Parts: sequence; structure tokens; C-alpha cells
Amino acid sequence: MATVDDKLSFSEPSEDEPAGYHVYKRQKSPYERYMDEEGIPVFRGIGVGDTRSLPLGDWPRRGGRGTFLYLNGCENVKGMYLVEVPSGGALLPEKHFFDEFYLVIEGRGSTEVWVDGDSKPNVFEWQAGSLFMIPLNASYRLVNATNSPALLLAANNAPPIINIFQQRSIIFDNDYVARARFPGGADFFKARDEVEADPVRGRAAIRSNVFPDIANCFLPLDNQRARGFRRIQPYFHGFIPEAGMGGFIGEYPSGRYSKAHYHASGAVLVCLTGKGYTFNWPVAFGQKPWEAGHGDQVKVLEYGPGGLVAAAPGGGNWFHQHFSIGQTPLRVINFWGGPNGHWGHEEDQDREEIPAWNIYGIEQGGRSINYKNEDPEVRRYYVQRLAEEGVAADMPESLFS
Repeated sequence: MATVDDKLSFSEPSEDEPAGYHVYKRQKSPYERYMDEEGIPVFRGIGVGDTRSLPLGDWPRRGGRGTFLYLNGCENVKGMYLVEVPSGGALLPEKHFFDEFYLVIEGRGSTEVWVDGDSKPNVFEWQAGSLFMIPLNASYRLVNATNSPALLLAANNAPPIINIFQQRSIIFDNDYVARARFPGGADFFKARDEVEADPVRGRAAIRSNVFPDIANCFLPLDNQRARGFRRIQPYFHGFIPEAGMGGFIGEYPSGRYSKAHYHASGAVLVCLTGKGYTFNWPVAFGQKPWEAGHGDQVKVLEYGPGGLVAAAPGGGNWFHQHFSIGQTPLRVINFWGGPNGHWGHEEDQDREEIPAWNIYGIEQGGRSINYKNEDPEVRRYYVQRLAEEGVAADMPESLFS
């Protein structure tokens, strides 16, 4: 990832000519160079219907197989990859100077976590649907407990960290022990289920570093994204709760969908259960993109369990809207990768009080499209897809008046 010190000769231009190359190639970021160096496939796009369909390549440094996901709008914000742990085996020990979180797609096993000087590692078990964190710069190893490969999806803040430091030795061979992030102790990876209120937004939250089964756990009623929407906000050790970070686990009832809304890029929704799809379109197309003649440019991605979508591609300022079309509720995780330096929304920087944009429409100072103001094509297409799936619509008519 280091820059090359080769020197090129420079000649001053003539009096009427600007200096330098008049057209030049975009240079890959340090994070892109890191992905190239790892030698595994790189998936690009806004999402995929099922991550299990992505090709995996041999990953010698990790001791398994993997593929990077370089999603639209997340390039400098969030890193993601799939990694396969061999049958009855383990990945090689790893540590890095960025935050990382794992969601288990398939398989069962355990994770060992330690720092230099520990008498023994912390060990916890995982299964399909488990979510857990890896503390900053702690060593860890993923171990497969079955005779079939295990597949895990990782999210991290590697892109901004690697782009800043640019040297592998700082990222992967750093001796700093971040005890503020990993104080150790037998209870650090103990699962917890005490629900509390997010101190800023007042929504349901829970503090834990490992969640055994987010695909089937209880979710409190929230109602913000849709009537009947359920949600929990995970908090991980060492992060500021007031920041409202940590992603969220949410569930849309069968036959219902969210209001369209917009925010900065970085959110990635991973489907845990059910079936759904997401619309994406630039804010510049307005609240009614089909009526404005831009319907052919609205992106749509369908997904089931293991699928994912970048909720706000294009660098942000894209409306996105999520639809539950399966026989069972659509449960997703907004898969956080750790802090990235972006704080809040630009238009909120001078506000003392910020409207809850899930609740308030654009005309009310929020960033959502109220159902009564949405393009009629949104509802028409939704009813069509529900009929194709044999699911009854469950959107009260009062929402649209």
C-alpha cells in the first residue's frame, strides 16, 4: 500500500500552456490496492440477492477463501467481505488496527480473542445468525466446529483507516494494546439482553459484544419506519452510545413497506429472514420519479436471507425504500462497520434540535416521503409483487390520505 518513490523529470510548460498532464488516470486508493494485494475476487455493485452466490477465491493470508464487497457509495466508508472457514478447520490468527464485526451466514464454531500478555484467550461460540465484534487490534482466530464450511460476512471501517495510514505495518503489525476497547475479563463476550433507551433518540437499544441469534431474537415495537416495524439498536464496548452508532436490527411486517427516505452513504442492509426488495433513486429525481420521467433509472434489488443492498448509493442523497413481500416478516440488519469520521447530516450541523426523519416528511423538516406524497407507481408495483408472491397487502388506506 506504500507509495512508490520513483522520480519523474519535470519540464516547465511554454508560456501559453498549463503544466502537467491534461488528462490523467484515476489512481486507486490505498484500500483498493490492499484488496488487489489480497488476491481474492472483488464484487462491485449496489447489492446481491444472496451472498452465497458470490464466487470465493483462495485467501492464503487468512487460511480460507473469501471475496471483497466493494459496494456503491461505501467505497471510502465501509469495508465488507465474505470469508469461508474450512470444514473442521480454522482461519489463521489475525489482528488489525480497524474495527470489525461479523455476521454468521452459515455454520457453527467459535472465536478466540486475546492480546499479548493474556494468560488465555476469551472464547465464545457462534452459529448462523450470530453477530459479534472484534476489538481493535486484538488478535483473534475463527474456528469451524462442523464438517461443512462456515461462511461469515464481515463489515469494518478499514477503508478510511487504510486510506489514512497507507502502510500495512501500521494496520496489521501494530503492537499497541487498545485496552480501552478490550479490557478483557470473562464477561466481555457474555451475551446480554437488557433493553434500554437510546440516550439521544429514545429508541430501544441493548449493550453487548456478541448477539447469539439476531435472526430470531425478540425485537421491541418501534413503528418509525412503518406501522408495526420492530427494532433494536446494538451498542458495542468502547463506542459512544450518544453517537447512535452500531447499526440496527429491524423487522417489517409481511405486506408492509417503509417510507422512502435519504441520508449519507454507508448503510448496508443484510436480509436475515423473509423476502424483500429496495428502491433507490437520486433525490434530484424528486418524490415522484416515475411521474417525473425517471422511472427507468430507479434501481431495484430483490433479496432473501443472506442478500444485501447498499441503502444509499451514489455518495448519498439517494432516496431508498424497503418492501416486505414474503409470507413471513422481513428482518434485516443495518450492518455497521465502525466509525468512519462522518458525523451527522450536513443540513443538521447548525440545528440544536433535529426532527426524527423517519417520522417527519420532507415538508415537515424531515427526510422522508410521506405515503400520501409518494409516486403512485410505488404502491402499484408493490401490490403486483405481493400478488405474485401470494401475500396480502396490509397497508391501511388511512396512510395514503
